[in-house]
Amino acid sequence: MTEVSRGRSTVQKKRRRNPALNAPYGKDQIHSEPLDGAYIAGFIDGEGSFSVSIGRHATLSRGLEVRPEFEIEVRDDDREILERICVTIGCGRIYDCSYERYGWYPHAKYKVTSTHEMEEKLFPFLDQNPLQAKKAKSYVLFKDIVLAYRRKEHLTDAGFEKILKTRDQLRALGKKARTYGNR
Repeated sequence: MTEVSRGRSTVQKKRRRNPALNAPYGKDQIHSEPLDGAYIAGFIDGEGSFSVSIGRHATLSRGLEVRPEFEIEVRDDDREILERICVTIGCGRIYDCSYERYGWYPHAKYKVTSTHEMEEKLFPFLDQNPLQAKKAKSYVLFKDIVLAYRRKEHLTDAGFEKILKTRDQLRALGKKARTYGNR
């Protein structure tokens, strides 16, 4: 009887993308003028999103991966503003989003997923141009999580639990309050 291995192949499959969408691109491919930092901070207050997801990852000892992400999504006809934000902050990439199945216009999304870029570019920019609305609280929590991750605190049980608790606080700020009887 031959033994059957359950291991995964190390050969990477090419990821399938929607051929109708352009490949993501970054600041090196953009030739737009930078924007004023205060304007961008206000734009982030209104349209930005700080999120941290925890996903399964088979090759990590804990089996879970911390994935912080900053993004701004707008309709595709406002793509130029995202390009100018990307050039001004100096990091991130711009992606096409298709919502045809919902009957929506196409969208463009500016994303920063690299924790190194967050620490080196995004955080200094936002510290120099502080957010003014309630999203400032989300930024503080998000920054704490990313910096703890960069210090490799997520590798200890106590550090991972701290990240989870901070993430729960971050998520609570984004939830709508349920006021069924109160209007």
